[in-house]
Amino acid sequence: MVCTMASLRALLSSARASRYGPGLSAGPPADDAVLLDAPDERLPPALVAAALGEFGPAAELMATTREAAEWETRDRCLSRLVAFARNRDGWLTEWLATAPRDPDALLVKAELAVHRAWESPAHAELLREVAPLIAAATEADPRDPVPWRLALDHARGTHATHTVFEALWEQAVRRSPHHYGCHVAALRYLSAAWYGSHRECFDFAERAAEDAAADSLVQALPVRAAFALLCDEEAAGRATSVREDRIDAAADLAIRLSARFPAGDPWPAEVRNLLAHVLVARGRAEEALEQFRLIGGHVTSFPWAYVSEDALGGFLDARADARLRAAAATPSRGRPEHGGLRGH
Repeated sequence: MVCTMASLRALLSSARASRYGPGLSAGPPADDAVLLDAPDERLPPALVAAALGEFGPAAELMATTREAAEWETRDRCLSRLVAFARNRDGWLTEWLATAPRDPDALLVKAELAVHRAWESPAHAELLREVAPLIAAATEADPRDPVPWRLALDHARGTHATHTVFEALWEQAVRRSPHHYGCHVAALRYLSAAWYGSHRECFDFAERAAEDAAADSLVQALPVRAAFALLCDEEAAGRATSVREDRIDAAADLAIRLSARFPAGDPWPAEVRNLLAHVLVARGRAEEALEQFRLIGGHVTSFPWAYVSEDALGGFLDARADARLRAAAATPSRGRPEHGGLRGH
């Protein structure tokens, strides 16, 4: 995400609005009231300071998440800081110059290097060159699973064998058995687009969800597998390779997870955005509308950037599509019939 001073002001406005309680309206907000990838209230001060070239608030935020072992929050904060640093990294350069062995600075440095390598057509070769940065991040704090999520992403891009990947996976889960980011990295490695298949993805995702707590984001792994399948088969025009009841069961599981959080909560926002897309694709318009209501103003780039060049526009189009389908449905309040895969 490119953060201009105007967008930073928007971030601060979003944080101020969140104090008054999300999800207070009866329905989804108006089109002009949603903001793409709005951060939670802990991030804007760090981003504003970074825009001014100051690394202190970012360093404090990352240190707090590490010391409190808030690994999921740490991973989210890392992603947002790196997104900012991709265009303005002067604050990171200053941070590394001031504290070259800081575990948090090393982690941001490694993640930024990986992102920049992935952007190149020659990403496999460039990723191999940044391996020492990832190693430094993993060694900086042996408790932290987040550098191992980065190592898993790195392994996928460098065509690591299953044996190498499994060794990295063992290190990741030893530090945090249910870390969502590490599970997503593993799911990507196992995807049909990389080194596995849709069936392998579903098997892995369903086992992980069975082992995780009912309020863990890992419960959303099966619906991520469903999303990958829907996109792949729509694009290639192939027949369904996974039984449709398995896809709907993944959506049902994600619905139960979503129901555990209040409307407008930013924590499950990405899961709800993903779930809304899958429900629209499955023809479950009324259930999709409920997820759009729960999303509130928290639109996330994933999955919309994967299905549209304009992520926010893709979200708004899908929401409008769900409204039209729900309005056109029969008066029955039961689940709409869905006999096949349907793109949104």
